[in-house]
Parts: sequence; structure tokens; C-alpha cells
Amino acid sequence: SQGICFVGEVAVRDFLKEYLPAERGLVLTATGKRVGEHEGVALYTIGQRQGLHIGGAKDASGEPWFVCGKDMAKNRLIVVQGHDHPALLAPQLTALESHWISGTAPTLNHPYAAKTRYRQTDAPCHLTSIENDTCTIKFDEAQWAVTPGQSVVVYDGEICLGGAIIEQGQT
Repeated sequence: SQGICFVGEVAVRDFLKEYLPAERGLVLTATGKRVGEHEGVALYTIGQRQGLHIGGAKDASGEPWFVCGKDMAKNRLIVVQGHDHPALLAPQLTALESHWISGTAPTLNHPYAAKTRYRQTDAPCHLTSIENDTCTIKFDEAQWAVTPGQSVVVYDGEICLGGAIIEQGQT
């Protein structure tokens, strides 16, 4: 959604279609109701609002639709209505391949801050577990659209401690 700086002037979706298999599939609400079709699950991201091509639904609230999940195995895109829908909020996350710049993992249950999205305000948090290269981070306030495959970066004040690849946000 921010563009791809290293490939020039091209839409992200067009770029991805060149390199990822895209098979059309169902768009379902979190309760399992069919509301549309997608162009390929890999072409969408958690929190995405644009490009869903879901019009008004008879029994819907009228609020915008947002991607809240992807079922890769069944080729299904899961959506909810409203920016602040609970399915878009994660009070904690699990991340893999953690890398701590100092070479030593941060202290558990110490107050830190983290970012899970580009240009996001620092979010107060605590690391609740670190095992091998996997860590769990609990936020003081639930975070919006925590996205598997993206990075979480941890700070102690102005100091970047390191980060990891988000495996899953947990509601």
C-alpha cells in the first residue's frame, strides 16, 4: 500500500500479480457470510480497505470493509466492517526470527515500545516470552491490523533494540 520504491512506477497489485500465483476466491465476513470475490489472497493485506470491490450489503452497517484475515489453505479473504472492529485489534503478537542488535535479548516484562506498521506511533509494550528466536509481545493497548510477515521493531526510549517477523497477531 506504500508502493514499491525499488521497481519504479508500478502499482503494487500489478507487481505482485507478475510474481505470485493469484487464484480468484471468496470474500467472507468474519461470521462466514459471502460478500464478494477476490483476485488472489496474496494480493491483499490485513487492514486493507481499498480495492476490495465490496458494495453495500442488505444487512450490513454501511461502514467501510477492511481485511481482517486470510485463509490461505482455503483461498478465502476475511473482512469486517468498521475501522475499529475488534477483529482488527491485537493485544499481543508472536514473532519469529528475532534479532537483537546487542546480541542479547531484552529483559522480559520491562516497559518498552514497538512499531508494527510504517510511521506508526510507538506503542507501549512488554516482551512476555523469548524462546530461541521466537518472542511474544503484549501491548498496553491493542494494536490495529497487526500483519503476519511484517516486522515488529522494539525500542527502549530512542534506542532500537531489534525486531522480528510477525507470525500472528492475537485477538
